[in-house]
Amino acid sequence: MQAKNNRLKRILDSFKGKEIIVVGDVMLDHFIKGAVSRISPEAPVPVVDVRQEFYVAGGAGNVAVNLAALDAKPVMISVVGSDLGGEMLKDFLRGQKVDVNGITEDLDRPTTQKIRVMADQQQIVRFDRESKKTISAAISNACMKSFEQAVKTAQGVILSDYGKGMLSDQNIQKIISICRKKHIPVCVDPKIDNFKKYKNITCMTPNTKEAWEGAGETPKSGEAEMERLGNKILKMLRADSILITRSAEGMSLFEKNAKKPYTVRATAREVYDVTGAGDTVISVLTLALAAGANLKEASVLANYAAGIVVEKSGTATASRQEIEGVLP
Repeated sequence: MQAKNNRLKRILDSFKGKEIIVVGDVMLDHFIKGAVSRISPEAPVPVVDVRQEFYVAGGAGNVAVNLAALDAKPVMISVVGSDLGGEMLKDFLRGQKVDVNGITEDLDRPTTQKIRVMADQQQIVRFDRESKKTISAAISNACMKSFEQAVKTAQGVILSDYGKGMLSDQNIQKIISICRKKHIPVCVDPKIDNFKKYKNITCMTPNTKEAWEGAGETPKSGEAEMERLGNKILKMLRADSILITRSAEGMSLFEKNAKKPYTVRATAREVYDVTGAGDTVISVLTLALAAGANLKEASVLANYAAGIVVEKSGTATASRQEIEGVLP
């Protein structure tokens, strides 16, 4: 056990300075928090006395922030609108030490924003500003030029798909092909609508619900059904591996040519908030692979990191020091 933990610590030490490209849909998450003590006289709605207001990066932007918290060098390839939201999002990412030179402005779409009004930890309403149209050929070409420049020095690539149009069919195929030729791990956090487009990847990290929906099946219980599901997706995508995240049941890793899935037990002592845990999983998994870990080692580290963030409130990250601190 000690030798195994020493190996995991060496992998964690190797996270520092690794250049990982994140390609996907960035969002500006706007939180308005307060308390409710009365109902409006104008309409039967609560009046929120605002106490706090802040902005953070959401979607693929949160993946990049997770990588930065792990001392990696994240490079963001995405699209924002030519608006105040886009400038605020880029400023926030710069402040988190994320390279934003690959973020392209699109005059024909708004920056994706999620505005949440919270009262006493309860979400009252959410406003969305977004376009789900696939990006234009000109914007797509600009993004791919940024990717092709960044991939010259990168050690890993994450495709973070939130279905907002950044990851077109052509871009998906081209990115995977480039990564394969350069022997760079390419890991995917999928959107169900695009699930079957991610063929020949290193790893996909769906949760249980996404795995069943992506496979086009009704959810079924039991380990035998989970094993069948994982192997089905593995063959369907011709992937090297599939890591299904299963909340309190941990994770199941399916590898090509492996006889049985590898089960990683959940480590969280108390689940407080699962927001953003998937972003943490794919960040640590990809970083570990880039640092020379095998898929089992990468899954174990990703599981420890997920256990840390679900014990925190809101969209959280885990540091290398925190992960090392929970290793047995």
